[in-house]
Formats: sequence, C-alpha cells, structure tokens
Amino acid sequence: MGYHRPVLLNESINGLNIRPKGVYVDLTFGGGGHSREVLNKLGKHGRLIAFDQDQDAEANVPDDRRVVFVGANFRYLKNYLRYHAIEKVDGILADLGISSHQIDLPERGFSFKSEAELDMRMNVRTRQGAAEILNGYPVEELTRIFRDYGELRNAGALAAAIVQARAEAPLKRTADLEKSLSRFIPKSHPNKFLARLYQALRIEVNREMESLGEMLLQTAGLMQSGGRLVVITYHSLEDRMVKNYMRSGNLEGKVEKDFFGNVESPWKVLTRNVITPSEEEIRANNRARSAKLRIAERI
Repeated sequence: MGYHRPVLLNESINGLNIRPKGVYVDLTFGGGGHSREVLNKLGKHGRLIAFDQDQDAEANVPDDRRVVFVGANFRYLKNYLRYHAIEKVDGILADLGISSHQIDLPERGFSFKSEAELDMRMNVRTRQGAAEILNGYPVEELTRIFRDYGELRNAGALAAAIVQARAEAPLKRTADLEKSLSRFIPKSHPNKFLARLYQALRIEVNREMESLGEMLLQTAGLMQSGGRLVVITYHSLEDRMVKNYMRSGNLEGKVEKDFFGNVESPWKVLTRNVITPSEEEIRANNRARSAKLRIAERI
C-alpha cells in the first residue's frame, strides 16, 4: 500500500484556484499527493511551503527548488512563514486526520486492528504517548477526553474502568486497553466503539483541536485578498470548528454584523453545502468515506 492516497484531490486543488506565480502552503504534506498537484499547476516562479510534523513524511519531498519543507506542527505556521520571509500567501490547504501510512504501521499504535504499543504520536519526538495519558491522567481528565473527543456516552464508566485496571498493572499495549474495557465493547459493532475510543486518545496525544484552532486563527492575516483556504476534515469536532471559523472568523462561530446587517468576517464561504467524496472514490479508498471539504476565499 502507498504512503497515503490523497482524498478529494481534484476538488481540493480546484478549490485553491492556483495562480501560477503564487505562494501556497500544504499544511499536511504526508505522502505529498496534494502537493504534487499544486506543483503541477504552479509555474517556475511559484512556491510551495509544505508542513508535516511526522519525520517519515520528509522522505517524500520532491527534489524541486520551488518546495520548502517544514518539519513542524502547523500551529507554527506564521512563525515559519516569517522565517522564510513570506508575509502573504495565495492559498492554504489542510487535509486533517491521520495518514494511511501511520495507520498501516502497527508500531505507531494508531489502529485498534493491530496489536502494538499505545503510542499514537504523530511527532515521535514528543514525550507523551497514549500510554502516558492512560496511566497518568486522573479519572476526570480521561472522562473529558472520551466524552469530548470520542463522543462516547459512557465516558465516565470507561475512565473509571481504566483507572481500576492500571492500579493492577500499567496499560502498555493495545491489548491491555481493550482488555480493561472488554465489558463495554459492544459485540454488535465493536469497530465503531473502538474507532471513537482511539480517535479520542489520538486527538489528546497530538493536541489536535488546540493545534487546529491556533492554525485557523492565523490564516486570515497571512492570506492575500482572493486567496483560498481549503480544509478537509474527518470528524464532527474538526468540521464544526472549520465551519465556524470560515463563517465568522472565530472558532465559536459568533457572527458579528455591521450597521447594515452584513456579516463581518474575513472570509467568503464558497461551499454552502459541504463537499464529500463520490461513491466511486469511497469504493477506491474506504478511508475517504468520512471526509468533508470546505473552501473559503479571503475578502
């Protein structure tokens, strides 16, 4: 299997409305699928700044003088653009979530389908993985994670069961976690439950919602007038934040209006109806099934 099959490729690249001499940012470089299409549409004077905090992604960077690779979290977008003497860009693309490469490597611990250490770090240089959270967080914090990031109804009971299990022995591997929660895993649809559980842990390990919020709030100040912000999300928490930001310019979705009743936002939303993958794309790449694409243009 390849590193990662880009999701909603044509729709997202078309959404960027690429100017051949423009400066573009791919905030989630991964296997470079979206970036390659950006480069195909850029002229010789165009530039692409590619971010990825996963060290493995750097091996996919093309030998192209138009590309600058930044091995860091996209929450530092403004800092690194300033470092490279870039004040404004013409488009920013983010394909959020986890890459197929990370899922398919059992040792990264992202998937409940493989027996592995409880890790889930996108940036392996950071200290705290899933095991440290499960073994160290108090029951109230574990409850918050499962409730807010996994949207699991019995979050408190799950947290209590983990605290009880770790008192006997630390939870180190995926099998340990699933054993501690075995009585809660529904026999009719175990994968749905486990997917939400692992999603919650992954979001906490990587501070995904915090990073997304910090990044979004930087984009308006970095975008040229007419530039495009293109974001692909994979779960309701991300999508809600992106939708709120594009509509209002803030993360809460609080709409401010001027004297005439016009919404005051730095963005014009171009996707009144969210764009989702075609049935054909989902058949070819099942991991695209939950993807949602939103596009906004800087006013």
